[in-house]
Amino acid sequence: MSIANYQVPAKTWQVELEVKRSKFLTFAANTESRESAEGFIKELREQHPQANHVCWAYIAGAPDTTVRSMSDDGEPSGTAGMPMLKVLEYSGLGDIAVAVVRYFGGTKLGTGGLQRAYSDAVSLVLTDLPTTTKVHRSVLKLTYDYGVDGHVSRLLERYGVQDVVAEYDHQVIVTLAIATADLSQCKSELMNITAGKILINETV
Repeated sequence: MSIANYQVPAKTWQVELEVKRSKFLTFAANTESRESAEGFIKELREQHPQANHVCWAYIAGAPDTTVRSMSDDGEPSGTAGMPMLKVLEYSGLGDIAVAVVRYFGGTKLGTGGLQRAYSDAVSLVLTDLPTTTKVHRSVLKLTYDYGVDGHVSRLLERYGVQDVVAEYDHQVIVTLAIATADLSQCKSELMNITAGKILINETV
């Protein structure tokens, strides 16, 4: 089960770090899927064709998702992507991709120096990264009689539901998205106010 609410980047953010004349340009972005993360990385490569390396890491989804990946992009194995991903994992953020564009300054940093530089670059971009809370929502489909429509509508307003679509046929059929954290309580209240005369179908 994914974490219900978690912090995500509110916008794309950029910082620059210089280590022994090598420039490390670090970018962080909100990426909800593997496709959007890889699209973000591809775009950076196109914007920086002269860069020596474009190393990256991402977590596409909630912080506990298994959809995550990283790349050393030609740096010695284990010196860039893994240190970057570790910083992301400890941050508790989700829906995030980071890419470090390196312009070599002429001085080799060694494996330890590279690991520190890439870790520091990601830590730096996360320091002032604007974030917002992402609320995990579940979709409910409700079917009930017209007589309880007013009660149901008032209850749903209290829960701040989104994406409400109502159909009026022999009964009222309402599809909506509700915060997963509120799901159990809302379902219980819906059953109470309709005396159990409501059909609740759920998809997470």
